[in-house]
Amino acid sequence: MMKLYRSILFRVLVVLGAAAIANAQALAPAADEKAEAVLKKAIQNLGGDKYLNVKTQIGRGRFSLMKDGVTVSFQSFTDVIVFPDKERTDFKGGGGRSIQTNVGNTGWTFDNEAEVVKVQGEKQIQGFKHGIRTSLDNLLRGKWRNEAKLTYIGKRPATLGRRNDVVRLIYDDGLAVEFEFSADEGFPVKSIHTRTTADGEEFKEEDRYAQFVDVGGIRAPFIIDRFTNGAQTSRINYETIEYNRPVPDSIFAKPANLKDLKKDLKL
Repeated sequence: MMKLYRSILFRVLVVLGAAAIANAQALAPAADEKAEAVLKKAIQNLGGDKYLNVKTQIGRGRFSLMKDGVTVSFQSFTDVIVFPDKERTDFKGGGGRSIQTNVGNTGWTFDNEAEVVKVQGEKQIQGFKHGIRTSLDNLLRGKWRNEAKLTYIGKRPATLGRRNDVVRLIYDDGLAVEFEFSADEGFPVKSIHTRTTADGEEFKEEDRYAQFVDVGGIRAPFIIDRFTNGAQTSRINYETIEYNRPVPDSIFAKPANLKDLKKDLKL
């Protein structure tokens, strides 16, 4: 009799457990199909699997600081990325050169005027990570999955009577980033997010993507304009981009010999 009772009780628990799981699944938010469709279209436009399978990127060009619509200074740069979290950028201009390098939770900088290599502080490292989390590549290559939620916001007016599809990425810690894609062509147009200063002041950062160029079957924006609270503050203008070239780990290592850092980066 006791064995029969236990058998019945076990079956009841199994049924109740299955029902609870079904209810939980019904209540859980489904993946936003519209948002995923916008991403899929953009990925195909940028090169499909070729874009998704990029492991390294070497970009060269000019970085300009802007004020009131005018370039106030500029430097040439070489930017080397090994996805997902290694980056070294060498700047050169005005008789000087500097280097910023990040690898995950570590980083260092070099300024040839000071002739010293400095370990990056927590604020600089967090700034690097923030840049990754709000980047277009991070969105389209799906590195945010399991730590953020993607939703479709709707269509937003753009220039010349056009409209953009808007998706929003919200991370578990509350960071929200909106990305706009042209509704017709499906190309990335801009990304927008809000940051807060140490004094608690909020400001809006916006990156606008333009001049898409085909590089071996991968299309990349060769111009990225940064706007802060509606005013343009900088421009990245690529002259060349190379994908999937071998990149030695040694260029990311904190150097012991400063003489090597004063030379142009050779790859």
